[in-house]
Amino acid sequence: MPAKTINQYIDHTNINPKATKEEIIKTCAEAKQYQFRGVCIRPKWVKLAAQQLKGTNIKTVVLIDDPIGDSSHERRMEECKKAIKDGANDLDVVISIPDVKHERWTIIQKDLKEICSLGDAKIIIGSGFLTDEEVAKVSQIVKKAGAICVKTATEKDPLENRELKEKAIHLRIMRENAPGLLIKASGKVKTLKDIKMMIKAGADIIGTSSGVIIMNELKKN
Repeated sequence: MPAKTINQYIDHTNINPKATKEEIIKTCAEAKQYQFRGVCIRPKWVKLAAQQLKGTNIKTVVLIDDPIGDSSHERRMEECKKAIKDGANDLDVVISIPDVKHERWTIIQKDLKEICSLGDAKIIIGSGFLTDEEVAKVSQIVKKAGAICVKTATEKDPLENRELKEKAIHLRIMRENAPGLLIKASGKVKTLKDIKMMIKAGADIIGTSSGVIIMNELKKN
């Protein structure tokens, strides 16, 4: 099997709360032009994105309950069910970071297991908020819950771009503690150098709003 090319790693992301319909359509058009893995948007745009991507292999990916996953379990389930009904392929759901910090492991497990039962879930653990030990613990929980993927962060990740090396360490911890799951790196991945660092560290998927910039950079190399 041939190795994946850079574009096939990318979930092309537009989660700007102020994004317009025209901007979401443009994001989808860019994904089709470069044949990205997916398009990641907010719940209100799932139906539109799914329509735009119909007939392609590009996934409609929805961000649920950012930035820290602190909505009620009932609301999280409702959002996930509606997103699937609207055409979402992947549910990128933020783990309850407050519950993680308070070590409410049973509550977290129950919440994620029910969410994962709905469809393909990529669980965002907010690794920049966590200690290495917490990254390991929640990666194990995510695997047990039945997710397809464990993901580092959203755009609200407290790790800055200059701290990507720390994120690379998190990817390795995630891989060790959730063997068999896909690993997604996102948050502050902006350049070709960044994406290559994340892939080398073990990422299977890259979430970035800089996909077009990265592809243009790749052309110049």
